[in-house]
Amino acid sequence: MRNRFTTKSSKLRSAGRQKKGYSSESSAICIPEPKMKLPEILFITSYPPRECGIATYSQDLIKALNNKFKHSFKIKICPLESKNEQHVYSEPTQYILNTDHTNAFQNLATKINDNNAIQIVLIQHEFGLFRKKEADFRQFLNTLLKPVILVFHTVLPNPNESLKENVKKITESAHSIIVMTSSSAKILINDYGVTSDKITIIAHGTHLVPHSDKALLKEKYKLTGRKVLSTFGLLSSGKSIETTLDALPKIIKENHDVLFLIIGKTHPSVAKEEGEKYRLMLEAKIETLQLQNHVQFINRYLSLSNLLEYLQLTDIYLFTSKDPNQAVSGTFSYAMSCGCPIVSTPIPHASEVLCGGSGIIVDFGNVQQLAIEVNHLLLDEQLRKNTSANALHKIAPTAWENAAIAHALLFEKIAEITLSLHYKMPKINLDHIKKLTTSFGMIQFSNINKPDINSGYTLDDNARAMVAMCQHFELTKDVTDLEYIYIYFDFIKYCMQPGGHFLNYIDEYHQFTNQNNTTNLSDSNGRAIWALGYLISIGDLIPQDLAKAAQTTMDTALLNVNKIYSTRAMAFIIKGVYYSNAKNKLAQNVVLIKELANRLVQMYRHESDKKWAWFESYLTYGNSILPEALLCAWLATGDDVYKKTAKSSFDFLLSKIFRENCINVVSNKGWLHKEKESIPTPLGGEQPIDVAYTILALSKFYDVFKEDAYLQKIEIAFSWFLGNNHLKQIIYNPCTGGCYDGLEDTYINLNQGAESTVSYLMARLTVKKTFKKILKHFRTTESQRELYLKLNSKNQFA
Repeated sequence: MRNRFTTKSSKLRSAGRQKKGYSSESSAICIPEPKMKLPEILFITSYPPRECGIATYSQDLIKALNNKFKHSFKIKICPLESKNEQHVYSEPTQYILNTDHTNAFQNLATKINDNNAIQIVLIQHEFGLFRKKEADFRQFLNTLLKPVILVFHTVLPNPNESLKENVKKITESAHSIIVMTSSSAKILINDYGVTSDKITIIAHGTHLVPHSDKALLKEKYKLTGRKVLSTFGLLSSGKSIETTLDALPKIIKENHDVLFLIIGKTHPSVAKEEGEKYRLMLEAKIETLQLQNHVQFINRYLSLSNLLEYLQLTDIYLFTSKDPNQAVSGTFSYAMSCGCPIVSTPIPHASEVLCGGSGIIVDFGNVQQLAIEVNHLLLDEQLRKNTSANALHKIAPTAWENAAIAHALLFEKIAEITLSLHYKMPKINLDHIKKLTTSFGMIQFSNINKPDINSGYTLDDNARAMVAMCQHFELTKDVTDLEYIYIYFDFIKYCMQPGGHFLNYIDEYHQFTNQNNTTNLSDSNGRAIWALGYLISIGDLIPQDLAKAAQTTMDTALLNVNKIYSTRAMAFIIKGVYYSNAKNKLAQNVVLIKELANRLVQMYRHESDKKWAWFESYLTYGNSILPEALLCAWLATGDDVYKKTAKSSFDFLLSKIFRENCINVVSNKGWLHKEKESIPTPLGGEQPIDVAYTILALSKFYDVFKEDAYLQKIEIAFSWFLGNNHLKQIIYNPCTGGCYDGLEDTYINLNQGAESTVSYLMARLTVKKTFKKILKHFRTTESQRELYLKLNSKNQFA
């Protein structure tokens, strides 16, 4: 079976490249022509309005894939139906598979084989969906000539011979198998003999949430003053909700204000077979135990937004399933993503993800144990906070955005023709920027996405924030930006000392801290001058009082900067003076730029050789600032030595940080030293600010040299934020508008502080501005027409 796919795939890939005109460049930058028909992925699955977990799962996954990628592939849907489950679909469907119709499987296989657009068939598998049709399903798989991905939602251990044989046959017909837990993968390998190279583990997706204030949400839903326990999902006896009801009297004895929410309607299949028997049993038990004031049914299928709000206001989420073979639960995955401390029975999924302080496991049906653990959590607020934080870090990689990336990479791997992935640009979102900003300035750090006022403020963050907000104002002319520009400018003035230099660190009470006396502040001074220069450069757009105040502050700040010798500080100063001089051309500006640029050139000449074209004997942080500053110096002075040095040093830097069509900026875990260049740099320690500075520099170099390679690297570098990194996970959070603080070796730092969030915004605005200028130019000229058409087809940049 493997040979059938391998031989066919290799031939089709080769033909596809030649016929369709795909570039041999990276999949990250290969751009299909506007009229090219995109490859199709056919999903065979239950689908809404059918009410079941797999239907919701598929809808969420497809939405994430469509939101995450553009001009990469098309998702088509083939809903699974039966004589008792037929629906009208709001989304267009390619085909419908009614498993009860004669020859339905064979007819569908023929249609799929005849459709050249379909490159992959993905099947969401649950045994109940194909009950009594196993032979037809196996024949269907054997008839298909397209690569098949099977997603197993249930993997049963210790199978009998009949089950084992059935699963072995369908897995042999599949090109690839997706499971959602490591335990499911082990069962397939050990109990069914599936080879590990055929299995991909992609966790059940979860929704990014804003982590709203719990007290406000409780007020909204009239639950103020209650400690809320909850469970949700389509009701059936397998959920064993009666276990919680039996434990409630002991819980209430120590926590009188407890309210248990049972969220969800009865499962439609259960309702058809036995009506509301299970719910009526629960209601009777509530009355017998006199729990009427402590239990509330929410007997409806909630919208996603309502459900996520109920979970965010929940103090403890309870999962009491009595099925030890339940492979995965989307319900407690959602609860974890909402920051709920969880008490769960030991289904395999729970045992994997609720370890290491991320939740609590109790035995199946153990009422006494459940009551003890719930009371322990309810009476210890700090323990609940710690459990919540641990759970959020554990569940973060399973965000639907990351699940979409994992699926798309698998599509790319097994598609019969070359499938090029293009990340879709998120909309510009200032929510977290504004959330971090008080009337005084921008707060330095966040706990997840909640600003931490105890961390105080820095000149660094507020200077960068002013640049970013000026960029946004240039592009949008949104007058509300001026309020924030004034705040950041006033902060910069607050940090200025009588001699014209700046202090950097300010506490929550607006007092300068002792850290200013123990830290070299040269770079901070340089960033302030960069920000002031950028503000001056848009003087025609801003109120004149602000423009004049910026120039006055700049004049004072420049009084003694020629005494600064820090490499990056000098580069920031050059950039600031360059921007200021673009608006107000002054002879002294050019003199200062030349003085500082000459120092950088001298450093370059001292350290560089045939293999090392750099200013220092190491590459550390903010490297792109140095060649960009020299390019600015050339633009201001016309001295070609600056242009030549900028070009050679920047191209050298790019050769070190761009590999295999992704960017790996120098790790702060170990700088890249000249004498140790051959030693591999460690994974992790990559900061958003370094990626952002690289994008800013690439944009400037493209403006000057018009080399398409710089343009392509802008797209590659920006895709780092969107998942094109060594963890294949998002760094930018589109839900909050914040950016995670760092990419480590095995995890993402989920805190969304000022530096990372502003860095992302600067990068995003630079990308928009760059491609906007290109499109404007190409619309009025005939030059590079082909590139214009490609860019125009990817109008997410415009």
